[in-house]
Amino acid sequence: MNTLFDKIWDKHVVSHVDDGPDMLYIDRLYAHEVTSPQAFEGLRQRGLQCFRPERIFCMPDHNTPTHDQDKPIADPVSKKQVDTLARNAADFGVTHWGMLHPNNGIIHVVGPEQGLSLPGMTIVCGDSHTSTHGAVGAVAFGIGTSEVEMVMASQCILQAKPKSMRINVEGELKPGVTAKDVALYLMSQLTTSGATGYFVEYAGSTVRSLSMEGRLTLCNLSIEMGARGGFIAPDEKTFAYLKGRPYAPTGQAWDEAVAAWSELRSGDDAVFDKEVTFQAADIEPMITYGTNPGMGVGITQCIPAPQNASDEKALRYMQFAAGEAMLGKPVDYVFLGACTNGRIEDFRAFASVVRGRHKHPAVTAWLVPGSWHVLQQIKDEGIDQVLQEAGFALRQPGCSACLAMNDDKVPAGKLAVSTSNRNFEGRQGPGSRTCLASPLTAAAAAVTGCITDPRELLGL
Repeated sequence: MNTLFDKIWDKHVVSHVDDGPDMLYIDRLYAHEVTSPQAFEGLRQRGLQCFRPERIFCMPDHNTPTHDQDKPIADPVSKKQVDTLARNAADFGVTHWGMLHPNNGIIHVVGPEQGLSLPGMTIVCGDSHTSTHGAVGAVAFGIGTSEVEMVMASQCILQAKPKSMRINVEGELKPGVTAKDVALYLMSQLTTSGATGYFVEYAGSTVRSLSMEGRLTLCNLSIEMGARGGFIAPDEKTFAYLKGRPYAPTGQAWDEAVAAWSELRSGDDAVFDKEVTFQAADIEPMITYGTNPGMGVGITQCIPAPQNASDEKALRYMQFAAGEAMLGKPVDYVFLGACTNGRIEDFRAFASVVRGRHKHPAVTAWLVPGSWHVLQQIKDEGIDQVLQEAGFALRQPGCSACLAMNDDKVPAGKLAVSTSNRNFEGRQGPGSRTCLASPLTAAAAAVTGCITDPRELLGL
């Protein structure tokens, strides 16, 4: 029997090029301000309209400031990109949720929370972390700008079918270990190229036990293993999460959808091109020490010896040395947010650590909700008060310090503990140093001023 990936992919194949790619129908295209301008301009130059504009949703996120969004954007490049997206969306008749719109936020946070991303869909965006949407049981992947134009013009894309891979994680996670730690652990074991050429299905009892927010985090990081994308078969948690969302089916259509979605699973006899299994018991809170997401260790472990010149270069950049403990390293910045960890569950986790404590005076903390909806949830649950009493301030939604495309840049030489997805050289600002971690570990660093095992503060 075919894998679930085969089932979804094959159902969307319009035609096949002999000895070439498939023409794949796309159910949903997301567009943000960075990778869409050339695509819209290409349509304009060819005198084309969007073939199915109702299936396209646009919003700025990378360049948006996370403060004073009611004022003009100060940076001229960011302002031009954000303004251009609004103009293009109006010209081509596609949905646009701009800054301050109640549905605005990071596109990979908004899609699932609005019910735009649904099981069995094919979803693309000119952004590598489109794999996030795989958490609802969709085949979602990032594409290039020329491919964005192709989808706008035809609602199809030429795409070579990836191989299939299943990653099983079995057992119960230890207290204080999160989905982010699972993802960082998988990358440390498989490396950042371990899933290259594959589309990954996550399975196993550990994965099934994850909340939807946790699944979104796990799928978000698929691309960091080199995978084309990652997804999880939909189940009752998926349906409960999606029910009542603004763009989810309703009434009889909902019942019919759930019946169809319930069939979306790999058969017991499905054959994958590659399959690996890991044990949850082997995972502790993780933190990265290098300049790619696969350079991670358990937080109680020491930095391993470099294996090659690239590792040596990474340690020099990070100002670390082999054999050093990660625990106790002074921290300058803490970032909570991004499409990896900018959801309500992440803010609940952060608040659980800082409640009754206070931000360390040497730490600059940026706490950035992934959407206006998440910000409202934070306020409704009183998390904002917990954070305020602990000396933290909330910012407005956006990609923020995940990447240096807006004002939230970590200064050169400073060390940040970040819940985002990439720790490349200069990713959070020229010369900045980044340690990727979970919201619990980020919170522990924020109140102690150094890399700290969150389990110590949680009494675990």
